[in-house]
Formats: sequence, structure tokens, C-alpha cells
Amino acid sequence: MAAEIHSRPQSSRPVLVNKIEGHQDAVNAAVLIPKEDGLITVSEDRTIRVWLKRDSGQYWPSIYHTVSCECETTRCLVTPWSSCRFRTFEFLISEDFNKMNHMKTYPAHQNRVTAIVFSLESEWVVSTGHDKCVSWMCTRSGTMLGRHYFSSWASCLQYDNETQHAFVGDYSGQITLLKLERQTCSTITTLKGHEGSISALWWDPVQRLLFSGASDHSIIMWDIGGRKGRTLLLQGHHERVQALRYLQLTRQLVSCSADGGITVWNMDTPREEAPQWLDSDSCQKCEQPFFWNLKQMWDTKTLGLRQHHCRKCGKAVCGKCSSKRSTYPLMGFEFQVRVCDSCYESIKDEDRTALATFHEGKHNISHMDMDPSRGLMATGGSDRVVKIWDMTQVVGCSIATGFSPR
Repeated sequence: MAAEIHSRPQSSRPVLVNKIEGHQDAVNAAVLIPKEDGLITVSEDRTIRVWLKRDSGQYWPSIYHTVSCECETTRCLVTPWSSCRFRTFEFLISEDFNKMNHMKTYPAHQNRVTAIVFSLESEWVVSTGHDKCVSWMCTRSGTMLGRHYFSSWASCLQYDNETQHAFVGDYSGQITLLKLERQTCSTITTLKGHEGSISALWWDPVQRLLFSGASDHSIIMWDIGGRKGRTLLLQGHHERVQALRYLQLTRQLVSCSADGGITVWNMDTPREEAPQWLDSDSCQKCEQPFFWNLKQMWDTKTLGLRQHHCRKCGKAVCGKCSSKRSTYPLMGFEFQVRVCDSCYESIKDEDRTALATFHEGKHNISHMDMDPSRGLMATGGSDRVVKIWDMTQVVGCSIATGFSPR
């Protein structure tokens, strides 16, 4: 069932245009169908549904398919994919979106499947799972081509069709870059920077930027193409970041978190890298010893202090020398963070101007999909609800494509 929301944009914020209900369990994916007023959802209630917008303005399921186990995700829309605890399924949808036929079953994993990517160029389906591996299989023959194992559950995946590079995030908080071949693979590098499990990845093949979101509430932009190891930290969520989408045309990043937060980041502006935290046995401002520096504590007959770090300069400081809090959006800190007193004085008022906008989805968001050409976004989560948003007032562009009005 779906309810149409008739309100129109009044300000620069997402506008809820439709709300789809009817799932009996969490919605794991909601993918907009290109060039159609419709979307595909997969849910842990074991259903795959194709929803089309009717003349009434409501979305109704034109296909309702039940599989033998909980569905995880879908990626390709002409040939949709879903997965269950051990298997990945391939289906073919008819052109009128009224029939869906099962094509293949891929026994890719020994535990819950967490992510799927279909590569038309490689004719591969690449997937990750809780069996701590990434697998890639041939879509022509349905045979396994290769597997690579990690030390932790593999949680999310992105794939570059041109170079056959796979980016795999895991529960240890690191991202592994692999070069996949038909029968083998090689590890290119491992990216470390998050303090929590990786929950979302997005790869932009044009600018060769990788964005990662994690349970530490943060986002990191990895400049893969720059080859200089440049990273940008973005902190603008209060909960786990669960979905990312970079809009290359407008240089904006859209991120969603488990608490329903929707943040739109302006990436078309100069930004500074957050500094590495420095190590020291005493405050690098007042030189008072930290509590583990027993020798200096004995020599100076003083009690040791707790160590903190200034987010702007990275120096190790005591609480007295870092009593101020400030935002610093140029470095990705949209919320107030600890800074040392001297850095606080150096931050100008214009440096505190926000470089992101914050919006409330008002439901749990575990998956998000966008169609930038129409300015549409779909969100779904554990509350069993799918919401469709008009984002044209937020992302700053909507290419005229002649689709039916919403």
C-alpha cells in the first residue's frame, strides 16, 4: 500500500512525495527503476516486489514474488538480483513489469550475503558475506571464478568495471582494495581510518573517489585517483552511516544514517585534511605530565592529567588547555569538537559556516537509492516503510527528461 503526499517544495529540504507500506519485515533495499515511475524492493519477509505508480498517484505491487529465505539486496534492474543466507538469485523482469522469471541460483557463500554487484562488462556477479569472503561468479555459466577471505565479516562492496577493482569494507573497520582476475585476485592496498565497522561504500569512477561510512558515525573520502593518500574526514551524523551516494554533476555527497538523518555535503569547495593525532607524555601546550608519565609526575611533584587531542592541530593537550569547543566545517567537523585554546582563537567566524545541510527522514534508513536525473531518492529500513523523496530543492539540479510528473 502507498500513500501519496501532495505537499510541494517550500524550502531547500527533501519533500516526501510517497510513502509505501505493506512489508512484514525490514526493507533491505529499495531501488528506483530508471525511466519508470516505479521501484523494486526486497525485504526480510522473503518478498521481492515491483511497485508501479498508478494514475491515482499511489504505488501498487505489479509483481509480488516470495523466495525460500530472507532477501538481502538487489542491484541490477533489468535483471534484478536478490540474495538469502547462502545463495544469490538472478531474475528476469518482463518489459511491462508484470512478470518475473527465475534465471539462475548462485551458491556463492556459506553465510548471510551482505552485498551484490552485477558487472555487465565483466559478466560477473560479485558478492560479499558473513562467511568473511568476497566471491565472483560468471553470469554466463553460473560457475564460481574465485574467492578471497578476510579476517572479519565482509559488510559492503563497490566495484570498478574498467579496472576490475573491488572495494570491500569489513567489520574490523578497514577497506581492502582487490584486483580481481578470472581465477585469482591480488590485494592492492588496505585503507584504515575508521574506528568502527564499515557500513556503506560508494565509488565514483569519474573522479576516482571512494566514500566510506561506518558505525563510528563518520564518513571518509579516499582520493584513490590522486595517488597521494589524501583523505577527508566528514562528521555530520549522530548514528551509524548506512547509505552513501555521490552526485558527480553537482559535486555533492548524500549520506543517510540509522536514526533517519539525511545529510547533503558540498564537496565542491576547498577542504582541509584532519591532522594525525600526535603522541606525547605531557601536554604540548603547558607541558604538564599525563597520568602515565610517572617520572615527570615524581620530579615535579604533580598529579598526572588526562590526555586529549585538538581536532584542528592534532596536538596532545590537557583538559585545561582545550576547554573550548567549535565547529570547523573546512575539516569536516560540522558538529562542535574539542580544540585547543590557541586553535579556537585562530578560527574565524566565516570558518564556522556550514558546508552541509541536515534533514530528517523520520524513519530508520538502512538503504538509499537516488535517480539524480529526476531528483528522486528512495529510502527504506527496519521500520518496514519505503519513502520516496523529491530532492530537487536540495541537490540543486534536475535534468529535464520528459518523465511523467510526480
